[in-house]
Amino acid sequence: KSGLLGWGTKIRMGLEWFRKPPVNPPEDRSVAEFVAEHYGQEAVDYLAEPLLSGIYGGDPSRLSVGSVLPRFVELEAKYGSLTKGVLHARKKAAQQAKGMPLFQTLKSGLGQLTDVLSEKAAPVVIHGEAEAVERQDAAYRVRVDGAWIEADQVVLACQAYEAGAVVRPVDPDLAALLGAVEYSSSITISIGYDRAKLGYLPNGFGFLVPKRERRRMMACTFIGTKFSHRIPDDKVVMRCFVGGQDEAPLALSDETLAGEIREELREILGVTAEPSFVRISRWPRSMAQYTVGHARRMAHVEARIAHLPGLYVAGNAYTGIGVPDCVRMGKSAADKIAAGG
Repeated sequence: KSGLLGWGTKIRMGLEWFRKPPVNPPEDRSVAEFVAEHYGQEAVDYLAEPLLSGIYGGDPSRLSVGSVLPRFVELEAKYGSLTKGVLHARKKAAQQAKGMPLFQTLKSGLGQLTDVLSEKAAPVVIHGEAEAVERQDAAYRVRVDGAWIEADQVVLACQAYEAGAVVRPVDPDLAALLGAVEYSSSITISIGYDRAKLGYLPNGFGFLVPKRERRRMMACTFIGTKFSHRIPDDKVVMRCFVGGQDEAPLALSDETLAGEIREELREILGVTAEPSFVRISRWPRSMAQYTVGHARRMAHVEARIAHLPGLYVAGNAYTGIGVPDCVRMGKSAADKIAAGG
């Protein structure tokens, strides 16, 4: 476990480049099959599985290498050797990123982005639950808390299964495709300590726990190491992740979860100090799963949407799960709307 400290997170960030879609989508295989084929089962168990559990909350034996790591497949085809291709791409990526920090965010939090956009655009905001979307001539109407709102353009920026539920009156086939996207759940347990009470901590951004050694926690991030401006020098905050394919933690009380995670931190890091605070956030069915065949399913989704001018989807269920991916999809929808659909 400790061997993954620091460099495991760097590998995770390095995978961002390899998730960019290739020019020609490859024939689909699972990530586990692909990695085992090149490096053996141990690489699946102690590298691919913990990394993808931390990023996707998913099982590498079910995740699509064509959708999760398409550049790996492209490099395999181009160089005849995955290792040779990765080393070449890594060198190129390192030159492009020279001088840039490993992690980047907005200093006041990502909410700053939406706050500024809202201020500049000055939209009319209606808070409510969208219950259904209906086609009306060349436009749409959306039922929000029982009342209908007419719209020329509709962007569904929510979980795919929620998008499928509201769009069913417009296109049942599209609704079925969106509803078929699988999701896993996530829980974060943020624990704060006085630094003086902790003693030694490893030098790294955090750690990942392989499934073969996992009890409850999949990963832990040291927030102050990633973003020093967020945590005072005399404090330490650890954000621990549980969930993924294991839905059982959702049924546990906050007290039980906190106790189990503190015990694991004691075993892994030797942390015995009493925390200053514990904050638990639950995100049921929030992490989209790019299972084998995902690219084919998304091609069908795009084909259905192409017949519905003015309707768009955006979010982590389609062509990328990261914040930059979601921003890209949102911007694409906005550009099309600005251009007249």
